[in-house]
Amino acid sequence: MAWGVAALLQAVSDHLASRFSSLVVQGELSGFSKAASGHCYFSLKDADGAPGLFRCAMFRRAVVSLDFAPSDGQQVQLRGRLALYEPRGELQFVVEHMARVGTGALYEEFLKRKARLEAEGLFDLSRKRPLPAFPRTIGVVTSKAAAALHDVITALKRRAPHVQVVVYPSLVQGAEAPASLVDALQQAWKRAEVDTLLLVRGGGSLEDLWSFNDEKVVRAVAQSPIPLICGVGHETDVTLCDLAADLRAPTPTAAAEMAMASRADRLAQWMALRQHMQTACNRAIDAAYQSLDRLAHRAGRPGALLQVQVQRLHSLQGRSVRGLRVRTQAEAARLASVARSLAAAHPQHILQRGYAWIEDDQGVAVSSVGTLVPGQGMVAVLADGRAHATVNGITPGPVGLDSSAEKPGP
Repeated sequence: MAWGVAALLQAVSDHLASRFSSLVVQGELSGFSKAASGHCYFSLKDADGAPGLFRCAMFRRAVVSLDFAPSDGQQVQLRGRLALYEPRGELQFVVEHMARVGTGALYEEFLKRKARLEAEGLFDLSRKRPLPAFPRTIGVVTSKAAAALHDVITALKRRAPHVQVVVYPSLVQGAEAPASLVDALQQAWKRAEVDTLLLVRGGGSLEDLWSFNDEKVVRAVAQSPIPLICGVGHETDVTLCDLAADLRAPTPTAAAEMAMASRADRLAQWMALRQHMQTACNRAIDAAYQSLDRLAHRAGRPGALLQVQVQRLHSLQGRSVRGLRVRTQAEAARLASVARSLAAAHPQHILQRGYAWIEDDQGVAVSSVGTLVPGQGMVAVLADGRAHATVNGITPGPVGLDSSAEKPGP
């Protein structure tokens, strides 16, 4: 009897499902990837290098329960079942649960150190310093053999080829790495030849990155007199050096990009600044032109301004002449009135009303009977001539104008 391909695969799948429905397997992650759907795919191999590898699939319903970010090189323990991926006839392990192996104690120590150093203020935002906007020289602390160094140099050459790079080589993994890292940082401080420091290395397990959680290294990062960017591991990896640095980068390449903006970005910023300055200058010039136009409008042409002043002078002159004329007329009227009053009070007018002006024979006006004596001659000046008379008698006292007045004696 010959099997059909699908029938054989189905039989094998059923046997695996019944025989290996629940397994726990331990090994090292390799080729880890996460699809847009949320499913994860990777391989598991023995950590001791023994030959053997099989594909694993961890579907989204199991991924959401993870309490860490899986990455290549991590030691994990998987719980799940063996299954056959029938479209390809491939054996795979369907993972229902994943846990890290051998990192429990390290992670607890990480949390304790983090809490202690945080309480000392080593991670305070107030300690963070701004990075130089235009560094001339950038220092890199890492292993010369690390892929991270290549990534950093490539990124800097692409973005800012004019910037010099100084490498301070150091171990980045192992028991001697912490002392080597501290020494490399101190060398950078003593030589004082760079504007910005990058502390970088590629990803790995918690054990691989443990040197960057060493307390001496963390304190050296916090005490660095040179602004420092820490780019250790992948985006999901967080070390205590990341927290103590002036700036944390998710990857070594990102650290290089944060340290120096690209020429294109700088050029775009300068062009934007130039445009802003040009716009501001144009606005200032336009405002000045408008002010000049307003002043010119108010001042007008010199001839027109002079004509306005001439017209104003003529107007003042006319007002002055009219005022003088009115005043002259008023004074003339007043003088005429005074003249009439004087004319009315002239003795000639009085004499015409029947009065006489009495003078003695010396021509002196007689105003009192006390100056006369009987027989004295006098002259009565009338309106139309003079009459000579002799004083026959004198009667002192007030004299009325009625006819009963006392007649003078002979």
